[in-house]
Amino acid sequence: MTQSKHTKAYLALVIVSIFWGTTYLASRIGVRHMHGLMLSGLRQSVAGVLLVSFFLLKGYKLPGKAVLSRLFMIGMMMLVGANGLLTWAMKYIPSGLGAIIAATVPIWMTIFSFFLVQQKNRVSPLLIAGMIIGFIGVAGIFSDYLGDLMNPDFRFGIILVLISCLSWSMGSVLTAKWALEVNYLYGAGFEMLFSGIVMLVITLVTGEFRHAEFTGELWDSLIYLIFFGSILGYSAYVYTLNNLPPSLASVYAYINPIVAVLLGWLILNEQLNWITALSCLVTLTGVYMVNTAVNKSKEQRYELS
Repeated sequence: MTQSKHTKAYLALVIVSIFWGTTYLASRIGVRHMHGLMLSGLRQSVAGVLLVSFFLLKGYKLPGKAVLSRLFMIGMMMLVGANGLLTWAMKYIPSGLGAIIAATVPIWMTIFSFFLVQQKNRVSPLLIAGMIIGFIGVAGIFSDYLGDLMNPDFRFGIILVLISCLSWSMGSVLTAKWALEVNYLYGAGFEMLFSGIVMLVITLVTGEFRHAEFTGELWDSLIYLIFFGSILGYSAYVYTLNNLPPSLASVYAYINPIVAVLLGWLILNEQLNWITALSCLVTLTGVYMVNTAVNKSKEQRYELS
């Protein structure tokens, strides 16, 4: 890799690490004025139109029906089931809490990989320990919100985040398994477009669009999510994955929750005490151990092949 490309890859990693962490705050602000599914639907559909149009203007052909159907399925899981539900959840729970729970995605991905991917990761003591420590960290965070758990809206928000984690993990594993022969960003554009349309249709059918208040704060949130969360953030994520080792590219997953927690505390006055901070570090330590174990397993498979 050239020095210039190497520098760009690290810059892309910084962009993903910071900007994806800020989207929790932007979503939390946006759902004050609009249903989460509608907010996510507008974000994804506009970003999808821009990305797909860009590649079509460059002369790319439309993917075949088989590829489009799989992109649709991935979009339903990763953007409707994951991003849509996570955005919806921001109405009921603190943005920092949502980000910490979402940080457990690598653990769920590892679990799904055992059942869906042919080359399964080896079960090692480090892997098991990482999963246990990660879930202990999440349990520690919940211990700080025991009073809030009595609130049905809060419980509903937690359920939405957990489902979104499972959905993102399943979609990520299927993406790796299918290995679609289409430009990553072009494919992502279709995923955004399909998922955005579906979420907007849902809000139209349920009548939730009537409650939207297009305030200046909402427009700021929406524009930020479209350009910095979806287009810039995802582009940087894809570039990072293709130019840095997976173990290094995964660093963003440890920084995103910290950014989200700090911004939620500084701007929205969300709860932050030593229990939350310690539990966050414990959760991220567990995720780090899981990622390390998975990467070691991959290296051993390559050496044996």
